[in-house]
Amino acid sequence: MNRRELLRAATALSLYGLPAAALLGGRAAAAPAAPFDYAWLKGRARTLAAAAYVEPKNDLPEVLDSISWDDYQKLRFVEKHALWHGDDLAFRIEMFHPGLFFKHPVQIFELVDGQARHVDYDPDQFETGHLKLGRLSKNLGYAGFRLLHHSDWTRDIAAFLGASYFRAVGAERQYGLSARGLAIDTGLPRPEEFPRFTTFWIERPAAGSNELVVYALLDSPSVAGAYRFGIVPGENLTMDVDAALYPRKPIERLGIAPLTSMYQTGENDRRFAYDFRPEIHDSDGLALATGAGEWIWRPLVNPRDVRVNSFFDDNPRGFGLLQRDRDFDHYQDDGVWYDRRPSLWVEPRNGPAGTGWGKGAVQLVEIPTVDETFDNIVAFWNPQTPVQAGEEYLFGYRLHWGARPPVQPALATVQATRTGLGGVIGQKREYFSWRFAVDFAGGALALLGDEADIEAEVSASRGRIELVSARPLTPIRGRRALFDIVPPDESTEPIDLRLVLRNGRQPVSETWVYQWQPPPAGERKLY
Repeated sequence: MNRRELLRAATALSLYGLPAAALLGGRAAAAPAAPFDYAWLKGRARTLAAAAYVEPKNDLPEVLDSISWDDYQKLRFVEKHALWHGDDLAFRIEMFHPGLFFKHPVQIFELVDGQARHVDYDPDQFETGHLKLGRLSKNLGYAGFRLLHHSDWTRDIAAFLGASYFRAVGAERQYGLSARGLAIDTGLPRPEEFPRFTTFWIERPAAGSNELVVYALLDSPSVAGAYRFGIVPGENLTMDVDAALYPRKPIERLGIAPLTSMYQTGENDRRFAYDFRPEIHDSDGLALATGAGEWIWRPLVNPRDVRVNSFFDDNPRGFGLLQRDRDFDHYQDDGVWYDRRPSLWVEPRNGPAGTGWGKGAVQLVEIPTVDETFDNIVAFWNPQTPVQAGEEYLFGYRLHWGARPPVQPALATVQATRTGLGGVIGQKREYFSWRFAVDFAGGALALLGDEADIEAEVSASRGRIELVSARPLTPIRGRRALFDIVPPDESTEPIDLRLVLRNGRQPVSETWVYQWQPPPAGERKLY
């Protein structure tokens, strides 16, 4: 993880009203090798949930507690001390040093043949530059860890760092959005709760194996949990996640498989387009494959106020935050390469009933931001059944990290969403309207030809739709749907829009949905 990735890991929580110091989990006492398996971990989490939550103390030495950002960057793990360095295995593990924002170290165990042994902290494992850290305990622990793969020992493929945050990369080896173990009360009118992975068990892979298994214990005031991650690198890196949750108390909004990303400005939202780069975002849309078979695309925005949208479903087939636009020219960023940022797709497997996730909603939270180092987008599954204390909730899912999700709609997909002032060119505007240009390509569009009778079916929750068309767009062998929305009054209340292309009664595109917030009356210039 580079400087910017670490900064974003440390600052992401400040948007939710919590200090960066809340990032990391507590500590566990070092112990000799002891038997371990996932059943034991679930029992440990259940026992933990039956007791009162204990807030971890900040026991960092002053030299680490007050360390500057620049000095913290000098604490670099020495390659030769990596777990399994020199062994003929597909993976190595390197650690992050505690300090600065990471005030509550996690404990790490190596798991070999069902026996867990504590990985002791040693200051000699780190380069420190001119820093004098003094005598530090081997029980200090680490801030987190990163995974390296034999295909490239210099660049990590995944990292677990901060609260229950983790991230990974596909073949392009470019970090972007993050995932979390769990989200609690995200998007409510109060600070959300951030569960923490407090302890990790990393299983030594068998010789020749390309899968790494990681276990984690999660804890927070509301819930304890046991997690298993089966990580397999590839064109798309996959993580098979099993989560067992044991609430201490009822939870108003539980977020399963939460994804966290950033959207500052893009082709559809130019409100903060003050930078020389045309677009700045880790993800440009939320994609959903519903249980009923519908494919939905919701472009992201940087809103004026916090927004929460719910997409209700029954046994969803998948959802994800995607970076569909992968054209460098659209970003012009040669530093952090937004065109290479991975998409992240969630594939539900088993739920509490063992046969899917049942009824609930994919919820999308969008938070205003003026700074690209702040993650302001969250998406997760919120089960319909209320979460109660003393119960066990089991969820299984697969995460796919890479340029494109593993499944694609057979229909045409949205290639771009552009917006601007509405009206008819060459005619004086008598009232304010807003233009949407939505480009579709793929599916059957290229086969139907320019003469095919393709119509854009557009609806709005309020206001008037006008000037609707769906005309051929030869450069992408697709169609451009155009329409204007006229707000009914001077209110800034958001308007929900919905669009699908049809050939007769048959849909030939995924469903485009959008939430547009009309500007205040004083900003509605007609030019």
